[in-house]
Amino acid sequence: MFLAQAPATPLEVPSVDYAAVLPMLIVFGVACIGVLVEAFAPKATRWGIQVTISLVAIIAAGVSLILYATGATASKAGTTTFSGAISIDRPSLFLWGTLLLLGLGAVFLIADRKVEAGGAFVAQAAIPPGTVQDRAQAGAATTSQTEVFPLTLFALGGMMTFCAANDLLTMFIALEVLSLPLYLMCGLARRRRLISQEAAVKYFLLGAFSSAFFLYGLALLYGYADSVKLADIAHAAAGSDRSDTLLFAGLGLLVVGLLFKGSVGPFHTWTPDVYQGAPTPVTGFMAACTKVAAFGAILRVLSVGFSSTSWEWRGVMWAVAIISMALGAILGLTQTDVKRMIAYSSVAHAGFLLVGAIAMTEDGLSGTLFYLLAYGFTTLAAFGVVSLVRDSSGEATHLSAWAGLAKRSPLLAGVFTFLLLALAGIPLTSGFVGKFVVFSAALSDGMAPLVVVALVFSAVAAFFYLRVIVLMYFSEPAADGPTVTVPGGFTAAAIALGVVVTLVLGVLPAFALDWAGAGGFAS
Repeated sequence: MFLAQAPATPLEVPSVDYAAVLPMLIVFGVACIGVLVEAFAPKATRWGIQVTISLVAIIAAGVSLILYATGATASKAGTTTFSGAISIDRPSLFLWGTLLLLGLGAVFLIADRKVEAGGAFVAQAAIPPGTVQDRAQAGAATTSQTEVFPLTLFALGGMMTFCAANDLLTMFIALEVLSLPLYLMCGLARRRRLISQEAAVKYFLLGAFSSAFFLYGLALLYGYADSVKLADIAHAAAGSDRSDTLLFAGLGLLVVGLLFKGSVGPFHTWTPDVYQGAPTPVTGFMAACTKVAAFGAILRVLSVGFSSTSWEWRGVMWAVAIISMALGAILGLTQTDVKRMIAYSSVAHAGFLLVGAIAMTEDGLSGTLFYLLAYGFTTLAAFGVVSLVRDSSGEATHLSAWAGLAKRSPLLAGVFTFLLLALAGIPLTSGFVGKFVVFSAALSDGMAPLVVVALVFSAVAAFFYLRVIVLMYFSEPAADGPTVTVPGGFTAAAIALGVVVTLVLGVLPAFALDWAGAGGFAS
């Protein structure tokens, strides 16, 4: 006797808005092509192919983004696709455009092979720099570790997915996609190989802990709301009679994972060591792009998923912002290495960004997005400048090596001075406008005490920027001091891009501010 079976319910095929997600698909698609190039292309041709397809991918993704953003199908309210897993709204488009532009500059730095003979990713690391063997080996394309290019594209695609993810499971997958390539890229330095590998191991171990926090928080929130979608979590938080223990425990663990990626103190412990040990082009890529992706995700999570409970968590986020600003500003004063100084600077800036993120207003959102754009380009150009000051052992990052740099290279010292002033928030730079709009939004939302604290630590942080400027202009260079390498075309383009954007956003910020404030998150 057989029991009658109910007819199987047909699977629902998720609808995909391919025009909306085309920039992300282009980046991932070309990253996969890059892997095939590594597998099948002759060694002598890989570098040229990888550089070409990486630049073409970013430019093509940027063109498709512009066409979609300006087309009739792009709604100001935004749209969701992949069964609501990806949200293509105005903040997503702004963040994607920022990431693509910063990714373009990062690929320029990574592709340069003139600043350091053969580039920063030459396979024969044991050959002493400056020797005949070094020049012969580095001049050959066969020695380049060209796998760094598809890794960069995978990380960039993960960042784009991360800041557009509309549910926590998609966000976690994107977190791993962006993180794993970065762990590998940190260990690819040719010079100081041991410190580079140490940085990669530290980043991997601490990144695994942060991913575990994120995943555990996701599980608790799923137990609370019976869903991983941010909109469903927000609905449950607004009208559920369940215990809030799961809600706030899950939020706390989730935010820890996000704050780790954003280098927000006290979850910043990986930042100085990784920034110092990683190859400088990779450091620039991480410092600029990862912060954009991380704060894009923080803004989305807080605004879409937990806006109704802001009274409960806002005080904690105040404390985190103050701790981050204090740690970045105070510990930055004690640093003697330029890359570590910029690392602690990023911790302080993360605190300033958090001030805008917790404002929970339209001005807070647009101000934070603008700040991310401004900070990213300034930081990327700053690391491009750092890569040019070199001695016989490679990059000279100790501050003593920068003494009297203005006498050796007035142009480079002038460019670096401008970038440091932008990081300090001096008028006529993008840094000043970024801080002004973020702090103004916080004041309008009743956070005057937090703004006062932020202004105090901004003044403290300005001291270590000015210390470097004084060192470059008012100290005598050592007789055996480092030299300033003439930048190759790629590095010069990356630095010029960062300087121009820093200047334009400081003088004419209206266009970027209007774009950043064009709309809110879609859920």
